[in-house]
Amino acid sequence: MSDAPTPRVRITYCTQCRWLLRAAWYAQEVLTTFHRELAEVALRPGTGGVFVVEAWPTGAADDEAVVLWDRAVDGGFPDVVDLKRRVRDAVAPDKPLGHADRAAEQE
Repeated sequence: MSDAPTPRVRITYCTQCRWLLRAAWYAQEVLTTFHRELAEVALRPGTGGVFVVEAWPTGAADDEAVVLWDRAVDGGFPDVVDLKRRVRDAVAPDKPLGHADRAAEQE
């Protein structure tokens, strides 16, 4: 989907684990923060305990996804502030996140 005018995010979640509501909540948070910067946030059902958040920066091909969070690698689920920072860094690096940026500076 390299002709996309703006970036996109996809959250793949485990249906066996019943993580749809968690994935939908993350999608809502990302869309609320990046409603002007993103073309879409997609939810993709999966199995086997998968929970992966990927982003495609502007102009990226389908095989050029940036993995922002992978439960198998990163362990557990992301803090929403951390996830927003990762999305921002991948698709809108100049966007200020207000309190999320201040929290990161204090760490």
